Amino acid sequence: METIQQGHQDTMSELDVVITGGAVATIGGVIDCDVGIHNGSIAILARNLGAKGRQVIDASGKLVLPGGIDSHCHIAQLSSSGLETADDFESGTRSAAAGGNTCLIPFAAQHRGQTLRHTIDQYHARADGKAIIDYAFHLIISDATDEAIREELPALIEEGYTSFKIYMTYDLLKLNDREILNVLATARSHGAMVMVHAENHDVIGWLTERLLAAGHEAPKYHSAAHTEIAESEATHRAIALAEIVDLPILIVHVSAKEAINEIARARARGLKIFGETCPQYLFLTAKDLDRPGFEGAKFMCSPPPRDAENQRSVWRALETGVLEVFSSDHAPYRYAGTDGKAAAGPNAAFHKVANGVPGLETRLPLLFSEGVGKGRLSLESFVNLTATRASKLYGLYPRKGTIAVGADADIAIWDPDKTVTIRHELLHDNMDYTPYEGRTVTGWPILTLSRGEIVWDGEQVIGVPGRGAFLRCDRPGPAASRNSSVLERAISGA
Repeated sequence: METIQQGHQDTMSELDVVITGGAVATIGGVIDCDVGIHNGSIAILARNLGAKGRQVIDASGKLVLPGGIDSHCHIAQLSSSGLETADDFESGTRSAAAGGNTCLIPFAAQHRGQTLRHTIDQYHARADGKAIIDYAFHLIISDATDEAIREELPALIEEGYTSFKIYMTYDLLKLNDREILNVLATARSHGAMVMVHAENHDVIGWLTERLLAAGHEAPKYHSAAHTEIAESEATHRAIALAEIVDLPILIVHVSAKEAINEIARARARGLKIFGETCPQYLFLTAKDLDRPGFEGAKFMCSPPPRDAENQRSVWRALETGVLEVFSSDHAPYRYAGTDGKAAAGPNAAFHKVANGVPGLETRLPLLFSEGVGKGRLSLESFVNLTATRASKLYGLYPRKGTIAVGADADIAIWDPDKTVTIRHELLHDNMDYTPYEGRTVTGWPILTLSRGEIVWDGEQVIGVPGRGAFLRCDRPGPAASRNSSVLERAISGA
């Protein structure tokens, strides 16, 4: 920032912080006004507020945006294979804040044999005293027992855990169709949002067995095993199951053209189906998995990056609104050592390599540079994709995700002309690489405020671990059903 000036002593008429001179962007438009902050909330939006601020931030020539909400990330999470992510709540929120984010929604991941209550308690203990910015939790449901779905889940929804993720693949995570229907039915009854990892488990397993039998073990064969058809078929099936129950669902990390088309076709039939994508599907391709030696492991995630044609389809889906949320799916497994990608050996077969790529800090600059900067996205669309839509889908709006009177003063100030070449040593996570090494972007967050307090000053993260608060989520409006389920129609004789 150009200047941060201290004002006069406290008076009843003064604001704690005033941001002056910037272009303030929301999904409704861009206006030139000042932002007045009091007690951590936005108190007033008006011109010429500078004289009323005890602290004045000059944002002349800059953009004043809602802080990003990364609504899909894996922090301090133990995978089903026993590996823990490299980032805990301190390093993860530190990196997020430096990337212009003010809220994270990571996962509290249930493992087989655990109760949902124990899972939630476990993750609160992991976050306690560490988070620099605010956070909520999604549940991951992997053990859909009658007790978990009929008793524990409704109680947890009531307590503010109003979204959860289910998997259609991975041996120790996947639910069968009957279990999925049970989860969807409970979500419908209690007003929760269900996120679906849509890949056909048996297709992936069948292809994997045959690839390995033919001696194809290199990272590039991960992409072949996780074929686009596995994603599109599972997306179609997830939508069909949701239609039976009459429940809106969100298909996460969409990577392929035909999966996008499944979502678009469902919407054309009047279904409420939401879609999310991630940086890896815009900025990486399957060719990255074919780098020399084991290097391709750095780019392995599920679904995998596709080809250029699919990449173009993902961009079009963002531009046209078929995909409404842009999250990182930050899954930080280190490249070197025995606790990440190489846990099964320095040249492990692709099916034994930890899936996931880091992206908390680079998510927003990548999309801003190539989306807003290249004219693919308006600034309003950028705000919606990276903050506002997630806050609505997960029950945080209007506390988070917008610049409006009464909202939390979660704000990122951007220099739209700042050019940065992404290098791992510039980032603040606990990883040993970034998949976007050497990529130059234009546009970078130079100040991040969480509830009116500066946590990133453009040079270093100054937010104190433990200041981040847990957020209880409301029942999200977009999760509400609109018609009647197949079962209800059958019972009524309709």
